[in-house]
This record gives sequence, structure tokens and C-alpha cells, in this order.
Amino acid sequence: MTVHVREVQAEDHEAWMTLWKQYLAFAGSDLDMSVTLSTWKRALSSDSPLMCRVAETDKKIIGFAIFVLHEGTWYTQPLCYLEDLFVDETMRGLGAGKALIEAIRDEAKEKSWAKVYWITRGSNPARKLYDRLANLEDFVRYSIRP
Repeated sequence: MTVHVREVQAEDHEAWMTLWKQYLAFAGSDLDMSVTLSTWKRALSSDSPLMCRVAETDKKIIGFAIFVLHEGTWYTQPLCYLEDLFVDETMRGLGAGKALIEAIRDEAKEKSWAKVYWITRGSNPARKLYDRLANLEDFVRYSIRP
């Protein structure tokens, strides 16, 4: 079964929304629908630094990756923060997560982005994949909510 990665399109809304809801449940989060709709709108906008790629097999969307390009102080090229990555539980093991990460990595190389990076929970089972594809850095994340 071949996994194909492509840019998200407006007609993907229903499939993306189904996966997004599964992702939120997996993450133990409950977002207001206005946030979800804003994320979707920005993912489709060519004016937004937020982008979305979907993984599909047999014309069915089985996963997505949402990432944000931003400037940094240590690089002159854009940085790519992979914020969200999710594959339908029933479709895991087919290589969709790997295909999504590799497609973003290839896009970063093609467009001269400085690097692709992400954070995840220590307990995330996808770390087995991440450990094969990327370098684990020695950073600790802090956050403040105003």
C-alpha cells in the first residue's frame, strides 16, 4: 500500500476534521470550534505561515501534519516547527507518519529552510519513529500562559 503526501485542499475538510477530532482526543484536549476553524482556514491560506500536508492511501486521507514557518535569531533561513502530526489509529504501521516527516524534510531542503523541529511528550509511542528519523536534542520546554 503506497502512502502519498500532498498539500491539504478545501475538499479535504471532512476527512481532516475527522482526524483532527481523533487527534484532539488522543492529546486529551478539547478546543473551541472557533480555534479548529481558524486552524483549518489558515492551513488553506497562501498568506499564512501555517501549512498542512495530508497522507493518503487509496485516495483516503489517513494522516496529517501541520507546521509553521518562522524566523529565528540563529539562522537566516526560515525554521519549520512541526506542531501537529497524527495518523489514524487503524492505519498506523503503513508508513504514513514517516512519509509525512520525510515530505516536510524534503520540502525544507528544496526551499532552503534551516531545519525542521518538533516537540512531543516523553510517553508518545511515535518516539520510536522519531528516533529513527531525527536527532533528539537536549532541550527542556517551558511555557507561560498570560
